[in-house]
Amino acid sequence: MSYDRYVAICKPLQYPVLMRRRICYIMSVGVWFWSCVQALTCSLYVLPLPYCKSNVIKHNMCDYPALVQLSCSDNSAFETTIYVGDFLVFLIPVSVILASYVAILLQVLGPRSSKRSHKALGTCLSHLCVVGLFYGASMLTYMTPVSSYSALRSMTNTVFCTIVPATMNPFIYSLRNRDVSAAIRKLFARFTWRK
Repeated sequence: MSYDRYVAICKPLQYPVLMRRRICYIMSVGVWFWSCVQALTCSLYVLPLPYCKSNVIKHNMCDYPALVQLSCSDNSAFETTIYVGDFLVFLIPVSVILASYVAILLQVLGPRSSKRSHKALGTCLSHLCVVGLFYGASMLTYMTPVSSYSALRSMTNTVFCTIVPATMNPFIYSLRNRDVSAAIRKLFARFTWRK
């Protein structure tokens, strides 16, 4: 989305060329492929591990850091491998997102910016908030060493990775719609009037 917004705001005349269907497919397949390789690596490593601690996982989902912590084998090589893989999984998208939004910010704050480009910046900021929340919680969950794993912190981070961004997206994008905003204002006005 950040690349799409970058092209739409900074290079609007080249949009049909830079965002053609094939480029979108390549970007999507690349993201899905690397994420699947990372998840498969974790799953294949964790499945045969011997467990010598309790078989109860204090978590709201079965996540590999919780399983690795229950294992009684030496997992330092796995932690290093996963840390490097997670770093790449986070580094590449975050780099593209930040580079896109820096370019958008420079375009909007430039001398030839218009009122329309300032509206585009408002849309980008809402997206950046959701993405920042998602990636921040993901990094806190997966980029910390397994030895410092905390079930409560991991459950909280998982909620911020999975539930909160998905819940915020409809509100953020629907509140930008004038009709929805007007209906919500009328609803609040009616509610406060009755009190």
